[in-house]
Amino acid sequence: MLEPAHADVVIVGAGVAGLAAAQQLTRAGVSVLVLEAAAGVGGRMSTEKIDGFRLDRTGQLLTPAHRPCPSCPGLPGTDGLAGLALRPFAPGVLVHGEGRRHRTGEPTHRPRRARGALSAARALASAPRPARGPRPPLGGQLDHARLGTALARLAATPAEHLLARPERPVGATLPERGMPSRTLHTFVRPLLSALLCDPELTTSSRAADLALHAYAVGGLAVPEGGADALPERLAAGLPPGTVHTGVRVTSVATNSVTTAGHGRVRCRTVVVATDAVAAAELLPGLRVPDFHEVTVVHHAVPEPPLAEPVLLLDADRPGPLAHTSVISQVDPTRAPAGRCLVSSVVLGPPPDPASLRARLAVLYATSTTGWETLAVHHTPRAVPTMPAPHDPRRPVRLLDGLYVCGDHRETSTVQGALHSGRRAAHAVLADLGVPVPVSAEPPAEHPATAPPLGEAAA
Repeated sequence: MLEPAHADVVIVGAGVAGLAAAQQLTRAGVSVLVLEAAAGVGGRMSTEKIDGFRLDRTGQLLTPAHRPCPSCPGLPGTDGLAGLALRPFAPGVLVHGEGRRHRTGEPTHRPRRARGALSAARALASAPRPARGPRPPLGGQLDHARLGTALARLAATPAEHLLARPERPVGATLPERGMPSRTLHTFVRPLLSALLCDPELTTSSRAADLALHAYAVGGLAVPEGGADALPERLAAGLPPGTVHTGVRVTSVATNSVTTAGHGRVRCRTVVVATDAVAAAELLPGLRVPDFHEVTVVHHAVPEPPLAEPVLLLDADRPGPLAHTSVISQVDPTRAPAGRCLVSSVVLGPPPDPASLRARLAVLYATSTTGWETLAVHHTPRAVPTMPAPHDPRRPVRLLDGLYVCGDHRETSTVQGALHSGRRAAHAVLADLGVPVPVSAEPPAEHPATAPPLGEAAA
């Protein structure tokens, strides 16, 4: 039985958004129940444990500096996550393009370095040209300097300026970025595909700019211990008895939810924090986006095929493999002592095992004969698409007493889900007349008068 049978707020779904909303509400003194149909918290941010290995199901990359909107805090500073350990990849990425590997794209952490990168580009342009030889994948030192300049300028651009730019599919805007076509095809395209889980680059150019901005400022990282470390930390920060797993909600109203096997739970407010499909089943009329499907393949390997913890992008793209890494080098807790873990992300359905193994042999320049396949995790609805035009601040308040949040209401990122949950919590507190906790700055919301449910779903 659910204890208590009544709460101020019932949150349906114990994913990142729902747990973030619960954090905000409980800190404000509001009683909360979080009801989750699955056996554990986290939703898509789950990690399978096999023989000492920790295997993520979706393989989403975190960009710690990412801000889905100007008022969104960075991931490490989000309420309830201040102590989350993030394991960074080595700066830049390793690109396999034109038949070989090349290190490039090191982000800048100080915007003023843009002037230095620009000066370097000018100096290289006027320097004597070396003897002609095989071209590196990005065209040489000058193209590297131009790329550094572009990343530095992007890092120095405020997020609100990025959101004000004209919006089109990002793939159509790449030729206008002021970079050589080879740089675009061997670095920018594969990096954006990896960050957005979008092989065709149909994502809104604004959302893509935010992702590149985050990469340029903070690089890439993963949570120590696996993706589920993030939702588990959020849940651990809630009062005992707040989260109830194995409870399926079958219908919602503004003052109660009905569950399968646990009866009706009364409340003052309901927040639906499930994925988009489940939310639309509970809230008829809510728009369901399309999704990018993702497959993550994990291999146990006898020894690390790379010398450093770097992300390896496949720029040649003969198949759907987006990126791969020796993830146990990035986060040693993901493999038992004496073993290594290679995790590879495919943007699409599960690939042919032999073809994937052959491609990994090319990328890592090593034999994969002794590699053991530990798991193949296929998620058909892994990431909501963000085609242009995309509103990263879709309303969270549907009716008085009924709210919705999740990455499908914001940006399709972990940070977007966190911020959406916070927005929903602040909207609930405003309607209940409860002050927002002083340490949590309420993010700006859409106009106070929310449209009817059918219009909000449009």
